[in-house]
Amino acid sequence: MTNRFLRNGLIGAAALNIGGVLLFSRLFTNEVISEADPVTMSTFGLIMIVVWGLAYGGASTIRSDISWLLAAFAFEKLVYVVVWVKWHSANSLSSLYERDIFAGVFYSIYGLNDFVFMLFFSWAFLSQRRRSS
Repeated sequence: MTNRFLRNGLIGAAALNIGGVLLFSRLFTNEVISEADPVTMSTFGLIMIVVWGLAYGGASTIRSDISWLLAAFAFEKLVYVVVWVKWHSANSLSSLYERDIFAGVFYSIYGLNDFVFMLFFSWAFLSQRRRSS
């Protein structure tokens, strides 16, 4: 994996975390998102997703080996994927869409987005570990 591709992937992850939360939560005012999962997607939880986005953006500026940071990012994304799958197994998207389309779209896509970036961060981790060995 090239440094440019890694940097762009980190910037993309940052943009999606920050922009996605701010858009779908309507700047943290969409109560339906928090009501649907009051633990993970509370206002605090949504702010922490933005903080993770800031961490991805910050990591994009580091020019040395960040392999273990990438591993942490991959694990963080795995946690969100598991939470998303568990949420879908116990909840109805259609009722969420009826209450708020932004919340419905958010719960439809956030786990898929996290899965893609979990794969990206894992690949980047493995690439950097191979390169440093």
